[in-house]
Amino acid sequence: MPTRKVKIDFMDEQGTKHTISIEGNITREKVAKVLDYVELMGAAPKTNKPLPEIQSPKNLFERIQNLIGSYFLDKIFVSKEIRELYREVYGEYISLSTISTYLSRLVDKGILIRSGSSFEWKYTLKSSIA
Repeated sequence: MPTRKVKIDFMDEQGTKHTISIEGNITREKVAKVLDYVELMGAAPKTNKPLPEIQSPKNLFERIQNLIGSYFLDKIFVSKEIRELYREVYGEYISLSTISTYLSRLVDKGILIRSGSSFEWKYTLKSSIA
């Protein structure tokens, strides 16, 4: 299994910067503990909402699909939001053109609906509209 690296930076209410690095087998439980710490330090709103189930997809296409299914189930989103979320979750940079290519493929497969214009396409999951 490949080693994963995640780095989280945040500021607490007093302006102190916190940096957390995790390397190795990253589980849902470990992420929950990190989020508990962030909440304890006052950088995240308290919530009882459970974390979305994030599996470990093997390739970029599966990762993007997983993010959309986990975070944008009933929301309209743009490619920039996917890029930012991908970087937060996987700690890797992806160009907007790459994101747009994969979103276009999801539209072609009938998984996403695209609206707007080529200046800023807006996407939503097809199942969330029906």
